[in-house]
Amino acid sequence: MFNPDLNGILQDHLSRYSLVTATAKLAREIAAEAEENHEIITEKPVTLALDKILDGEYVIVEPEEIRNI
Repeated sequence: MFNPDLNGILQDHLSRYSLVTATAKLAREIAAEAEENHEIITEKPVTLALDKILDGEYVIVEPEEIRNI
């Protein structure tokens, strides 16, 4: 099971809510794109999305008013 250390991502004042929401959104996009292109993905879309976020390929922009909640 993939269980990354999220402290590196969350130290930039990113809320867990924003991380979860962005991961879910990106995972849906990955799954839809694979289905559109008739591709079979062997890993779960959530794992692929989290890998992209951890690698810095996908940047989460969070509104200032919810940063320190």
